[in-house]
This record gives sequence, structure tokens and C-alpha cells, in this order.
Amino acid sequence: MKELTTDHISKQFNNELEMLRQHFLTMGGIVETQVQYAVQALLESNGSLAEDVKDKDVTVNQLDGLIDEECRRILAKRQPAASDLRMVLSISKAVSELERIGDEAKKIANLTLNLVSEGESPRGYVEINRIGQMVSRMIHDTLDAYARLDIDAAIKVAKQDRLVDQEYNTAMRSLVTYMMEDPRSISRVINVIWVLRSLERIGDHARYACQHLIFMVKGVDVRHIHVNDLDSEIKDK
Repeated sequence: MKELTTDHISKQFNNELEMLRQHFLTMGGIVETQVQYAVQALLESNGSLAEDVKDKDVTVNQLDGLIDEECRRILAKRQPAASDLRMVLSISKAVSELERIGDEAKKIANLTLNLVSEGESPRGYVEINRIGQMVSRMIHDTLDAYARLDIDAAIKVAKQDRLVDQEYNTAMRSLVTYMMEDPRSISRVINVIWVLRSLERIGDHARYACQHLIFMVKGVDVRHIHVNDLDSEIKDK
């Protein structure tokens, strides 16, 4: 009877962990869509699509609360250890990164609505399209890494963030120069600059989520390790 009870509890625990993982991936899928729609809305001056991005934020926040409650319940009820504990702790942190990505997508949607009402910016859309595609791929690859517990994919995402930062810095220099040459464009170009800033932050949050995945699988805290040293730091773990 004791063995049957233990087996039953174990199955329940595994089901709870799997449900937690599925809710995390579901939330990630919605956030990924938010970012894609936010960039598309801006490039197409589509106010209704921007409003859709804002509406999805409600669902994201609900899932954030649900996952947070699931993590607390598992920790209190199951008192997990070793890899199970790392999974719960990592997801509890990574879900915060997803929620912040959703917030940045919502900011882009609001900026899009500003540009729709004020008139399109004369510069910056090419850069938004390019960086938007890069961070959308990072989010997709991050979620795929979580689904497969793929450390190599997580490291690849972390390295991609450096390219996003480079593109962002180049775009910023170009736009600041343009505003100095044409002060009449300042208000609209500033909206674009804030969009680029949000996209750059989205890349950061995707990288942070991958760092949490590395901790989940390997038990190594890589948050303060330079991206170039990630491979050598975890290869023997």
C-alpha cells in the first residue's frame, strides 16, 4: 500500500510539473505573437492590430499569476529537490522575463498608436523591421530550447543578443544624426527610438530566460558569465 501511495504521489507531482511547463510554453507562445503583431502593426500603421497586442496583455498577465501560484503551491506542497527544484525556480524566474517581453510589446503597440495619429516617422522603419525579426527569432528559439531542454540552443540565443545590441547601437546613431539634421522630425523619430529600445530590451529578456534554462538543466548560474565563456563554463557540468 505504501508503494502504491508513493507511486500515486509521484505521478501527481510529475503531472503538476508538466502542467507548469505547458502553461509556461503557452504564455510564451502568446508573448511571441504579441511581439510579431506589434512590429507588424507599426510597419503597416495598423491601429486595430496594435489594439489586439494590448488586449493579449490581459491573458499574459493572467497566465503570469497562474504560473506564479503553481510554483508556490509546488514548493509548499511537494518540497522538491535537485532537478525538480531547479525546474520550478527557473520557470518562476523565466516567466517574469516573458511577462516583461509582453509589457515591451504593449509599449510598442502604444507607440504605434501615437505614430498613427501623428503621422509616420521619416526614418527608422527598416531598422525596426530588421531588429524585430531578430528578437522574434530569439523568442521562438528560447521557447524551443525550453520545450527540448536544449542547452546549445540557449547559448545560441544568448550570443544572438550581442548582434541585436550592435544593430540597436547603429540604428540609434543614425537616428540621432537625422534628428540633428531635421529638427522637425524629432517628435516622430523619438517614438521610433523608443520602439527600438523596447525591441532591444526584448532581446535582453530572451537572453535572461535562456540563462535560467541553463541553470535548470545544468545547475550552473551563468548570469554573470560573459557570453563567450558559456561553452567552456558548462561543458564539464
